[in-house]
Amino acid sequence: MSETILLAYDDSDPAQRALQRAAALATALGARLVVTSVAPVTTPAGGRSLGADPTDTGPEHRAELARARDYLQGEGLHADYVEALGHPADSILAAATASGAGLIVLGARHLSLAQRLLGQSVSDAVSHGARCDVLIVH
Repeated sequence: MSETILLAYDDSDPAQRALQRAAALATALGARLVVTSVAPVTTPAGGRSLGADPTDTGPEHRAELARARDYLQGEGLHADYVEALGHPADSILAAATASGAGLIVLGARHLSLAQRLLGQSVSDAVSHGARCDVLIVH
């Protein structure tokens, strides 16, 4: 039985490196690859969601997934693609659980100390919340 790798993809430079790493791992391991792109929701200090972030639209995420698909097809790989809406770390963890992933691959952005203290590091939140292995690509 082959392993499932979940790639969290947002078309940033770190995500591009994570895409390349996930493709290489999927090829080497004969693993199933699932790619997700999360359209985040905005949450004010009060904690209630205001809905999708208007600067980060669904069509943009579909375009990100299409670019990942183009790259993977060029590498001779097939993947499943999952659009998600929500808080990025929570959505990535939910997609990992739903797909039965044994490994989550995502890129790390270099955040300031203030951003990390405010809990804005998706890779940190995923690594602490995951029930499977996590590969953070720098």
